[in-house]
Amino acid sequence: MCSSKSEYTESLSYKKTLYAVEPSVYIVGAGPGDPDLLTVKAQKLLAAADVILFADSLVPEQILELCRKDAEIIRTANQTLEEILAIMIDRVRSQHKSLVRLHSGDPSLYSAIHEQMHLLREANIPFEVIPGISAFQAAAAKLKVELTVPGLVQTIILTRISGRTEVPATEELATLAAHQASLCLYLSARHIENAQAKLLEHYPAETPIAICFRIGWPDEKIRVVPLNQMADCTHQEKLIRTTLYIISPALSTASTAKGRSRLYHPEHNHLFRSSHN
Repeated sequence: MCSSKSEYTESLSYKKTLYAVEPSVYIVGAGPGDPDLLTVKAQKLLAAADVILFADSLVPEQILELCRKDAEIIRTANQTLEEILAIMIDRVRSQHKSLVRLHSGDPSLYSAIHEQMHLLREANIPFEVIPGISAFQAAAAKLKVELTVPGLVQTIILTRISGRTEVPATEELATLAAHQASLCLYLSARHIENAQAKLLEHYPAETPIAICFRIGWPDEKIRVVPLNQMADCTHQEKLIRTTLYIISPALSTASTAKGRSRLYHPEHNHLFRSSHN
């Protein structure tokens, strides 16, 4: 056991230097923007990898400070999938290097990794996916809300409105809004009037919504307004991208008086605690 803070820090540093990376692609979620929200595994990989494919239009440059000084940094905002794949294959197969493909948010959500993984499998290039914090999680933390309040709302829907990328007919926004769940709306600022109209078909006009711009970045903005002011506020703030909307009854001040969880209730018994009746 480390006997002092300095010894503990040295121990962590030592472990960091021993972190082994193979000639492989590591698809890493960088989180919403705040470098402190990177997972420990993501930090270790960034510190060890030979090559970083950096989604520079969506990931803060400060994250690169975690990388090796001699790491090859390749910016990908102006590159196609085919160009990115060619780099991956060359560095891993031909040069036997470790490569981090750094994505914003969590790779499982709107990150376009599906086609990357498919092509990597076809090329027989090993890869691993490392999750990250998504914008909806960071936004809920900033707002100091739980999006699943007992007796009020128990479902979270993550979706977007149809735009240049269409959504399946069964997932149209008006259909999902009928559930009146905590709905997290991505990639929709350019179509906000349409989104607001569809949401108003099912949510009351006074439903609070949070407009969250560049969560975790130095210039982040969070505005909480009634649903019927959603489009106006978006235009006033001149938001056209990197904006998340959270529509939820959990944002209401009335929700604080509801919904105590049974988990810690004195009358509730479970495997680890008997009832206090």
